[in-house]
Amino acid sequence: MYQDKIQAVIEEVRKVVVGQDKMVNRLLIGLFTNGHILLEGVPGLAKTLTVNTLAKVLHLDFNRIQFTPDLLPSDLIGTMIYNQQTGDFEVKKGPIFANLILADEVNRSPAKVQSALLEAMQEKQVTIGETTFQLDRPFLVLATQNPVDQEGTYPLPEAQVDRFMMKVHIDYPSKSDEMEVMRRMANMSFTSEVNAVLSKQDIFDIRNEINGIKIAEPLEQYIIELVFATRFPEQYGLKNEAKYIQFGVSPRASINLNLASKAVAYFDGRDYVLPEDIKEVAEDVLNHRIILNYEAEADGINTRDLVKILLEKVPINKSVTLK
Repeated sequence: MYQDKIQAVIEEVRKVVVGQDKMVNRLLIGLFTNGHILLEGVPGLAKTLTVNTLAKVLHLDFNRIQFTPDLLPSDLIGTMIYNQQTGDFEVKKGPIFANLILADEVNRSPAKVQSALLEAMQEKQVTIGETTFQLDRPFLVLATQNPVDQEGTYPLPEAQVDRFMMKVHIDYPSKSDEMEVMRRMANMSFTSEVNAVLSKQDIFDIRNEINGIKIAEPLEQYIIELVFATRFPEQYGLKNEAKYIQFGVSPRASINLNLASKAVAYFDGRDYVLPEDIKEVAEDVLNHRIILNYEAEADGINTRDLVKILLEKVPINKSVTLK
């Protein structure tokens, strides 16, 4: 079990990043369960700094790609370059060839660029010219969106958003955390050196151990009930909420909720999942997969509110042992 090393990773990141423990936790869950993460928050909340620092602590290659309206798929995956000396075309690989990819403001580029990124996420490979290249392993995409400035953006289609394991809302820091950030950043002699704690092999070993975490059948059933409650809310006593839901979540939701809850249990030093583990990650796994209608928008209802109601109203069968 690698719990001590995982805690050491978190402590190393805290040397540089203040007050974003939830974001770090979700990024680690994504890394250790082979899932990609969508981060939503206003600029200046240390998203880039966190991912960059995490890459150093995990001894992984990191690339940041700023998505802009004029970005081309070849800027992302690479292209063929003509070599005048040899008279041949040579492959020039793009920034997608790294372990951790920060796709900054992914909704600022047109659909063809988003599609190239999401194909790489799904297939773990890209094609340049006539040659297919496997991407580096581990491979994790962390995409960001600014929820405020939507002018000139290309919103991700629901089918593509569904490929992200979790959508994590990044909040402003607390007063005490912001005080610490201010003091650090206003100190021009402050250095942000961190130590590498895990190797690539450690990451693969942790993935295998998480895969062995047990989840009892009643909890598997609970996950299914949560998912079905988004599709058939009236059957779960959610008549008031049903009028806001246009489409419920896809089967990817149940798969990712299972995986994420196993990771939470593993981080806590257990080899079995508890109901609290599922509830811990349910909002981040489900919120971007529920599609609301215009009535919800008019009434100021968002998907995070609905997930909280689901967790309150969908029961767990507690008569069976969970270990």
